[in-house]
Amino acid sequence: MSFRLTAFLALVAGILLGAGAVSADSGLPVPRFVTLGSGEVNVRTGPGSRYPVEWVFVRRDLPVEVIAEFDTWRRIRDVEGAEGWVHQSMLSGRRSLVVTGAEPRNLHADPDGNSPVVARVEPGVIGRLLRCPEAGRADSAWCYCDISGYRGWLRRTEIWGIYPDEAFG
Repeated sequence: MSFRLTAFLALVAGILLGAGAVSADSGLPVPRFVTLGSGEVNVRTGPGSRYPVEWVFVRRDLPVEVIAEFDTWRRIRDVEGAEGWVHQSMLSGRRSLVVTGAEPRNLHADPDGNSPVVARVEPGVIGRLLRCPEAGRADSAWCYCDISGYRGWLRRTEIWGIYPDEAFG
């Protein structure tokens, strides 16, 4: 069996095995969240520079989900569900978030909906994810964030870029 065929079969097996798997390519968990490390990232139809560019991301620090790996290429999914392949050099391990929903969200001083509002945050805004407590804690439904220099807490259900029970920071 050729190396390319073996690698392709390993990639398909990785996709079929789903969440919780560890990639043989990077040794990191798949799926996982990362961010775009450049202000211009080509998204290709397949894992290699010979594949056509399907679209170009132009939002540095946008969180994306790595859902598969093949050699130095990562299959990613964005907040809208679009998928494609990018080179690993275009990704960063930093964690960020996108504010979701149709209405502005309140960034709170404390992980409590009754605490003072630090800022109102529009949907689609990108921020830095600083800390998300582990499940089982009283504040585990919240994440501590930095949005344009304003630091505070947003509910996990109001952001994209962290898994529901994932602890971070």
